[in-house]
Amino acid sequence: MSQARTGAWWRQAHNDLALADLARSNGFHAQACFFAAQAAEKALKGALLELGREPPHTHVLGQLVQILAAEGLDATELASLPLPALTRMTVTSRYPLDDTPPSELFDARDSEQALTTAQAVLAWVELLDQPSL
Repeated sequence: MSQARTGAWWRQAHNDLALADLARSNGFHAQACFFAAQAAEKALKGALLELGREPPHTHVLGQLVQILAAEGLDATELASLPLPALTRMTVTSRYPLDDTPPSELFDARDSEQALTTAQAVLAWVELLDQPSL
């Protein structure tokens, strides 16, 4: 697999996380949740690419973690994160599901949880590149 392609996914994950933080800092909590979810997704897909596996077309973070575990990685740390909540934010933070816009559904607590979860995912992926101690 192309190291350049893998690096592109990881750099985009960091870029999305930076935008999530900027959005949260400025009160755009729905957008912060969306970009935090995107950051986590892209980091996990970059990890799959690093393993030589083409990532599936999915936004379900738990599914990506299961694939990584099936590839032999210890994903226990990821399994303890609130990934289902972050996955749900991918859609609910973007589209009104009824008469309430997403901008009225998310608050600072939601965006903080989303960023914390995404940061943990990116930190886990970055550890994959570290030599074993």
